[in-house]
Amino acid sequence: MIYLLETELPKNKSLFFALTKIYGIGKTQANIVSKRLGFSLNCKITDLSTDQISDLIKLIENSDLIVSNDLKKLQSLFLKKLINIKAYKGIRRISGLPVRGQRTHTNAKTSRRFRR
Repeated sequence: MIYLLETELPKNKSLFFALTKIYGIGKTQANIVSKRLGFSLNCKITDLSTDQISDLIKLIENSDLIVSNDLKKLQSLFLKKLINIKAYKGIRRISGLPVRGQRTHTNAKTSRRFRR
């Protein structure tokens, strides 16, 4: 197994799907990163040399992508900000109700069950 940005990447997967395991990198970003480095999307993680892996790490760190723990911290700070300024979304989040305008007359039981 290869650890990249605090994430364990599976050896037997292709580079494209292995990069999507990193929190904050989706299919589009994985495609862009692999094209920028000149790797095939079918290239397996085991086929990469140490130089290629170091290039991959440098590219992700030097790009303006926010990934893994930094992204999680940023999202939690954003939610705390909504709660502190008493925005509508923050109030709904505190009370455990649907935040994005879903129906509450009959279907809010699921949302109340999944309180965060």
